[in-house]
Amino acid sequence: MAAIERAPLGTGGIAGFGEALRRRHLTAERATETYLARIRALDPVLGAFEYVDGVGALAAARAVDRLLDAGHEPGPLAGVPVALKDVFAARGTPCRAGSNLAVENLIGGEGSFVARLRRAGCVIVGKTKTNEFALGTWAGLNPHRGTPWNPWDARVHRAPGGSSSGSAVAVAAGMCAFAIGTDTAGSVRAPAAFSGVFGLKPTAGHWPIDGMFVHSPTLDSIGLLAASAADTALVFAALSGTPVPARARAGGLRLGIPANHFFDGIEPAVGSCADKAIGMLRAAGADVVPVVVPGAEEAARAYRRFTLAELIARVGRDRLMAARDTIDPLLRDLIAQEPPMAADAFARLEARRRELSRSAEESLCGLDAWITPTIGVVAPPVSTLTGAGGAAGVETAVAANCQQRIVVNVLGLCATTTPVQHLGADLPVGLQIVCAPGADARALGIARLIEDLVGPPPKPDLAPFLAAA
Repeated sequence: MAAIERAPLGTGGIAGFGEALRRRHLTAERATETYLARIRALDPVLGAFEYVDGVGALAAARAVDRLLDAGHEPGPLAGVPVALKDVFAARGTPCRAGSNLAVENLIGGEGSFVARLRRAGCVIVGKTKTNEFALGTWAGLNPHRGTPWNPWDARVHRAPGGSSSGSAVAVAAGMCAFAIGTDTAGSVRAPAAFSGVFGLKPTAGHWPIDGMFVHSPTLDSIGLLAASAADTALVFAALSGTPVPARARAGGLRLGIPANHFFDGIEPAVGSCADKAIGMLRAAGADVVPVVVPGAEEAARAYRRFTLAELIARVGRDRLMAARDTIDPLLRDLIAQEPPMAADAFARLEARRRELSRSAEESLCGLDAWITPTIGVVAPPVSTLTGAGGAAGVETAVAANCQQRIVVNVLGLCATTTPVQHLGADLPVGLQIVCAPGADARALGIARLIEDLVGPPPKPDLAPFLAAA
């Protein structure tokens, strides 16, 4: 069996990594070399990365070391290796948006968010895989660019979750310290939940979306995936220029459990883990009450109309249909079946979305958050998902497995997912916190409380993947 060096992040998380770097117990260059070595050892089997930028990453790491050696303080994320979802433009790297269809002309040059990462001193190690156009299936499948292997099962290729599939797998396998994803209908939260890591879907517009492939300007958010809520809170604060969200106090916390939509059809293991976590919150002093989410079902139905209309407008129906033989067949079928939407119809759809969003905010009045499962199932085998029903099958699967997350995007809310599988499941399970627009720090504070109550989740056994490599 091949040997592999432990990830430098260790048990101290990003904060501990930064302290070790400043005490010069390790260097950014040495840490980056270790992460690149882990990628070389694990990714031939896991397939999380679309592109690895070893030369660029080491150059950035050496620049951080020079700053530290000169006595400068470059910030809390300096030298921290990060992976970018393959929808972001980054100097010196290709951007495919998970497609064989050339889309770089639709993206432009490196945008303000990636520039923010660079200013913070982050070391970009590469680009991670995604569903085609960051759209398609909730499971993270990509028949042309490859579907990453969920590291929680070495024998069965299980769904990594989509569309930020590679970002979640890279974090779960310790091939980066944190990763960047995007979330249109759960595309950060589903892969985070399936891979047993923490995920944040901020309020839409929290970070600008220039310099990336955007298939739904209405619903897209840039999101974070990391090993813990504490790490994510630190990254969020550093990239937002705000204080690190503190752990919430259970006493006085008021959480709503949706009585409609969010718990429909969930698997017993998912329900059991969620119930135990909610019970721990109650025992700690939180007030947990039932709540009805107005318009949840209507919001879920509106999702596909938004995303397909905006994708078709972005890329062009003629261009998509001309490339029908080179794009994901399921996505091709969805596009082909979507009738053209007139401007006035889209305007009415958006006006109704805003009405539903206002109603949702009103239902959150007097509550700190809603608490729900992140996704109603554990990661299924990929073999059970491919070729099952075409576009109709995709829509059925969306209805069954995405209701917890789609509503959050359509209603303009923010959310986190915390791994809680160690409360009673063999495979990862996520617990979702949903807050009002702009309450991202509050969501992270509640997630930090949950993390402290339930304890750290287990890590996947990576030894079989090393043996296979």
